[in-house]
Amino acid sequence: MAHANEKEKDTRTEEEKAIDAWLPITSDRNAKWWYSTFHNVTAMVGAGVLSLPYAMSEMGWGPGVTVMLLSWAITFYTIWQMVEMHEMVHGKRFDRYHELGQHAFGEKLGLWIVVPQQIVVDVSSCIIYMVTGGKSLKKFHETVCPDCQPIKLTYFIIIFSSVHFVLSHLPNFNSISLVSLAAAVMSLTYSIVAWAASVGRGIEGREVSYELRCEKTSDNIFMFLSALGDVAFAYAGHNVVLEIQATIPSTPEKPSKGPMWKGVWVAYLIVAVCYLPVAFIGYWAFGNVVEDNILLSLEKPTWVIAAANLFVVVHVIGSYQVFAMPVFDMIETYAVKSMRLKPSTLLRFGVRTTFVALTLFVGLTIPFFGGLMGFFGGFALAPTSYYLPCIIWLIIVKPKRFGFSWFINWFCIIVGILLTVLSPIGGMWTLIKQAKNYRFYQ
Repeated sequence: MAHANEKEKDTRTEEEKAIDAWLPITSDRNAKWWYSTFHNVTAMVGAGVLSLPYAMSEMGWGPGVTVMLLSWAITFYTIWQMVEMHEMVHGKRFDRYHELGQHAFGEKLGLWIVVPQQIVVDVSSCIIYMVTGGKSLKKFHETVCPDCQPIKLTYFIIIFSSVHFVLSHLPNFNSISLVSLAAAVMSLTYSIVAWAASVGRGIEGREVSYELRCEKTSDNIFMFLSALGDVAFAYAGHNVVLEIQATIPSTPEKPSKGPMWKGVWVAYLIVAVCYLPVAFIGYWAFGNVVEDNILLSLEKPTWVIAAANLFVVVHVIGSYQVFAMPVFDMIETYAVKSMRLKPSTLLRFGVRTTFVALTLFVGLTIPFFGGLMGFFGGFALAPTSYYLPCIIWLIIVKPKRFGFSWFINWFCIIVGILLTVLSPIGGMWTLIKQAKNYRFYQ
């Protein structure tokens, strides 16, 4: 375990120091508080915000508003818990999610509980961002050149992936700071474009229906469950919180949670500014005919929609890199510590190139944006963001039984478990439905 600060006695061997200096998460601890802001914004405000009006159309006004606000509050609470637990044990920093899990559940059980979930979250997010980037490039092409010959979505996904075959070789979080900053700025920009253009569409006075999307009750139930997964995906960025905090310097006088928490506060304000207007105004403007990507529903003004889709491309480039970095760290850690391979540029090149190629392959095979969001949102992202921090908090902090903190944590756990169990059912239903209607030549 990496030590909390340089003043503590360092018991690591020279080999362990060299490995830590090479691995992505522990190689650079010079980040500023605002790095936390744009890394967290990039991790959270991604493809998810674009699906929120569609999720609202699957839930309706009452349930939709409730789920949106409740998710914001729960995940804000659980991200505070993770920031607090990063240095809860004197002399130690839990630089990775699984290290915190190992402290709470034990060395072996902690790995089995956290690592599979974290891998599924990071990999599924990268796949979804691969598809989102390709779709946004396709929409941009169709917007600026409506008379051009149509090009398959698969080609646009391949074009999008080419950037990652280069950027993925940046060594650590701090080295992708500019990419992440650009992505965070773009997320705020295209969110504003999305809701502002929706306002323009809404005030045109066209007839809009807010009835549920399907006539059959069973279909509406499945869509509601899928919408829960969409919202869970949108609010789930906790998977990289400890890894981001690990890049911030810490001393006993100035622990890392100070600047990290400042960055998280700003990030969550930006999340609210991005999410709530897009979700509510987008649904208000289009009702139950809104697309699963709000930008696909917008047609005018043409240049604004084209620019917004390019902004999305820039943002999901950064999001892909932020979610890929913990995976790179896991694989490279296993390679040098368990397989005893020598840290090298060639090893890093092979690991990262293979990962990008695999996420590209899956993205090309299953390019169904809405179904992917609903399924992975509940199955993978809800546990690590909604309730796993609460379970760890109950184990480590041990709040007074039946006290306020105890009730809050159990409430979050119950909500999170319901999301995990129910939303993948709706997500799978949506995935199968979209697969039946998808034409691979489009």
